[in-house]
Amino acid sequence: MRLRFTKMHGAGNDFVVLDATGAPLALSREQIRRLGDRRLGVGADQILVIERSTTPGVDFRYRIFNNTGDEVEQCGNGSRCFVRYVVDHGLTDKKTIRVETVNNLLELSLAADGRVRVDMNRPVFDLARVPFDASGLTPRLVNGFELWPLADAGVEVAVLSMGNPHAVMRVADVDAAPVAAVGPRVESHARFPRRVNAGFLQVLSRGEVKLRVYERDAGETLACGTGACAAVVAGIRLGWLDRRVEVHARGGDLLIEWPDDSASVLMTGPAVTVFEGEIEL
Repeated sequence: MRLRFTKMHGAGNDFVVLDATGAPLALSREQIRRLGDRRLGVGADQILVIERSTTPGVDFRYRIFNNTGDEVEQCGNGSRCFVRYVVDHGLTDKKTIRVETVNNLLELSLAADGRVRVDMNRPVFDLARVPFDASGLTPRLVNGFELWPLADAGVEVAVLSMGNPHAVMRVADVDAAPVAAVGPRVESHARFPRRVNAGFLQVLSRGEVKLRVYERDAGETLACGTGACAAVVAGIRLGWLDRRVEVHARGGDLLIEWPDDSASVLMTGPAVTVFEGEIEL
């Protein structure tokens, strides 16, 4: 099977993008893993498969697979790359696009400067929907918001979902944070039945933070869009941050805005095409 692909990245979070708008594309788990393999394939944090939507008023559907072959619910940086792809490849002439994922509906806009703004919908705090098992735990309240102790991981976390689960920890120095040691313990913690993205947040000021994220399956990535949204939302609820925050990830910068508690989270950032090619699978 010979497959055309486009390699893209959003603030260093990289993707292999596949166009399935013309014909269905059914890839095996092993083929997806091959695409994501940095030695034997193209190499990427996630694989994005773009499809036509059958839902009225929705332009596209796209599916997200980690480089392990597992399908996941949401990817903020990937959504920006999706917009850049469908516009650059002539699949739409719209500048504002509605797209559905496995569990969400997003509205995305291409700005004149080439950046993409994404309406990431409202954050979810219902622990059952994250999901997070809080039975037997007593949280520490900060500004009225819960920080949950994970004693066996040695941390306390703010828990929420941005269409996928996140656990956010505040650290004094994100560059020195033990991401490689603590990240896997939080990511696979028994309290998170579907596992979790572990965010390490350093607050520089009320409008500026640094962030590293250890993602489910992918490990630490250079940026995580939903992780940036989750970290800012948690920081706002905990009283640390204002409503508009610049997030510095290792791969680039994202602007996150949460106008009020009842509003959607807005994410603005880059989306870059790296190269195109074909691979035999």
